[in-house]
Amino acid sequence: MRQRTKLKASLYVLLASISLTALVGLLRLRAAQDDAATFAQRDAWQRPEEVMDELGIKPGTVVGDLGCGSGYFTFRLAARVSKSGKVYAEDIQSGVLERLQSSVRKEHLDQVEIIQGTPDNPYLPVDKLDVILVVNAYHEMIDYDAMLKAMYGALKPGGLLAIIDHEATPGQTRREYQDRHRIPEQLVREDTARNGFHFLRSERGFESSDSGKKYFFLVFEKPNP
Repeated sequence: MRQRTKLKASLYVLLASISLTALVGLLRLRAAQDDAATFAQRDAWQRPEEVMDELGIKPGTVVGDLGCGSGYFTFRLAARVSKSGKVYAEDIQSGVLERLQSSVRKEHLDQVEIIQGTPDNPYLPVDKLDVILVVNAYHEMIDYDAMLKAMYGALKPGGLLAIIDHEATPGQTRREYQDRHRIPEQLVREDTARNGFHFLRSERGFESSDSGKKYFFLVFEKPNP
């Protein structure tokens, strides 16, 4: 009788484990489908191919995608740089990185390396990157000077830093901009100049088709010695 009770208990545990595994798998599938749908809508206004063209990203390029999130640019960068290049996909959110890592493995994207960063350090290799791309994430950076110093150190001399972010009107506090998820272009230019970057140009910006939000596209350079 005791053995039968133990057997039933073990069976219940097994069934619960299978059900939980199936649920996790279903949730991951649904999240991947949602990401794919969102990415497809975003292509129309974000113009990822044009962004990569403007930054000279090609097979063999070594690029960082900081604040990569679900990987919208990560996958497009990986396709562009090919197996001869490298994409460092960095974020501070472990949950989104776990999902991204699963997708990267599924697609056999060996050229992508996932990095768990911190608010003051993206943990990029020093003097290795040709381009760093920060899309709709710079306004979130609390330790922005530390992050910019790290980006500067990660870029090769002559390397490019591109910042795409939500436009804002000057005159508010940094905390207000972070809370409202936007930042003025001029503030970004001041931050980057203070940390050694040279402003190159402002490219054609973007307007989200679903929210109407407007984004600037700034390109900076790490000067050659």
